[in-house]
Amino acid sequence: MEPGSTPRTTVKRLPEKAVRDADAVSTILAAGLVAHVAVVEDDQPFVIPVAYAPYGDEILLHGSSASRAFRLLAAGAPTCVTITLLDGLVLARSAFESSMNYRSVIILGNARELTGDEKLAAAEALTEHLLPGRWAEIRPPSAQEMKATSIVSMPLAECSVKISAGGPDDVPEDLLDPVYSRVWAGVVPILEYFGSAEPDDMSGDTPEPPYLTEWSRR
Repeated sequence: MEPGSTPRTTVKRLPEKAVRDADAVSTILAAGLVAHVAVVEDDQPFVIPVAYAPYGDEILLHGSSASRAFRLLAAGAPTCVTITLLDGLVLARSAFESSMNYRSVIILGNARELTGDEKLAAAEALTEHLLPGRWAEIRPPSAQEMKATSIVSMPLAECSVKISAGGPDDVPEDLLDPVYSRVWAGVVPILEYFGSAEPDDMSGDTPEPPYLTEWSRR
């Protein structure tokens, strides 16, 4: 199902920014690291940030098995998952026209709890999404650690994509005004990358893995 193809995922605010290309979903999910997940308990909404990973035509969400939110997700409670990549600040000559450049995916539906070998494969996928190449170096999780971890999978079947890009769209009056026309305007890019790694006391002469310097947000 292509993005925005259901009544619930039709973009109504600034529909010109809606993207119907399914490849855009994959690109955004591959570039992000954190999802915000919504659940409702006793009529109270909660939104929490969690690690995620794209997984075929699904998205994996990872948290504690003792978490209230993940207990609800594992039980099949309806949810909304949002991934947002902030690409830049758009500075116009007025407060109203100033904005942000971003890429976002909103996913609606119900998650399913993963168990057994499927859960272990999902744990590897989550690790590899955050730091490609890390799984081969580290100790895999123990049975007790897997028990303490909840991993749920959610289909991407019902989602929407919204992308905002480009420079400021000033009103003509501001461009002609003798004062405001001289205000600096443009785009301030926001980049995401890893800073210098800080080894712990046990690392000693262990070489820094290459994926720490090679990663940057796509």
